[in-house]
Amino acid sequence: MLNKLQRHHTLRTKGFTLIELVIGMMVIGVAIVMLTSMLFPQADKASATLQRVRSAELAHSVMNEIWGKRYDQNTNANGGVPACNSGAGLTCSTSMGNDGESRDAFNDVDDYHGLNETSNMLDSSQTYAQAYSGFKLAVTVSYLDTTQAAKLITVDVTTPSNEVITYQTVRSNY
Repeated sequence: MLNKLQRHHTLRTKGFTLIELVIGMMVIGVAIVMLTSMLFPQADKASATLQRVRSAELAHSVMNEIWGKRYDQNTNANGGVPACNSGAGLTCSTSMGNDGESRDAFNDVDDYHGLNETSNMLDSSQTYAQAYSGFKLAVTVSYLDTTQAAKLITVDVTTPSNEVITYQTVRSNY
């Protein structure tokens, strides 16, 4: 009798019941749904974050370059007094944009008005589009107010996913 009981117990533990299989499939199904709805979309968010970081790098490099230039074509190249529109007879230029210099010879803030991704990078034959593939760049420079004492520099960077990120700074006439 004991031998029969041992054999019956051994036969019972060798497989899964139908209920165990159905429950196992339901658990796997729920896990797959959770993966596809929660985990996999995180990859898209990670790429968007990377694009935003690259956008900030591009805008920061352009802003740093612009910030290192003099305020206006009519301002003393070595700084100091008098600044244009300071009452000393020098007037600030009214036109924004390149004064006819080559890209490497930009010497004042408003030369950068109209700079875009097809422009060459500073001291390079490479364009911004080549260095930042898929990104678009648009730089605008305008006077902040009618006194012409400050210029608003706006750098719009469009990421490959068509998200436009705007960076702005104000450069004053000092």
